Amino acid sequence: MSEMQDYHSSLSDPSSRKFETFSYLQELDPGQIRRQVEYIVRRGWNPAVEHTEPENAFDHYWYMWKLPLFGEADVDRILAEAEACHKAHPNHHVRLIGYDNYKQSQGTAMVIYRGPTV
Repeated sequence: MSEMQDYHSSLSDPSSRKFETFSYLQELDPGQIRRQVEYIVRRGWNPAVEHTEPENAFDHYWYMWKLPLFGEADVDRILAEAEACHKAHPNHHVRLIGYDNYKQSQGTAMVIYRGPTV
C-alpha cells in the first residue's frame, strides 16, 4: 500500500490553507478555469460566484456575487462575472460554484481567485 501524503495546513499559516478539491493542486491557469466553466455549462448546472475575506473562509458563509446565473450558457459571461467580483473585492477569495438542479446541491465548487495571505 502506498503512503498517503499529508498536506500540512493550519490556521496559523494562512498560505497553507486548503479550500475545495482543486486547492490541493497547483493553481488553475485561465485555460483550466475556462474548461471547468465549460464543464459546468455542459452539465446544465447553474453557475454562481461567491466571495469572502480570507480570514472568514472557514467559519462564515460566503457572500453571493449577485444571484446565481440561472440558465447561463455563455462561458465568457460567467468568467466576466467572476472577474468583476475579483476586481470589486481584490482582497477576497472568489469561488465559482455549479449548482445541480436535480440533486439540489453543489455539483462543483472551486476557488478561482485567492486573496492575499497575511
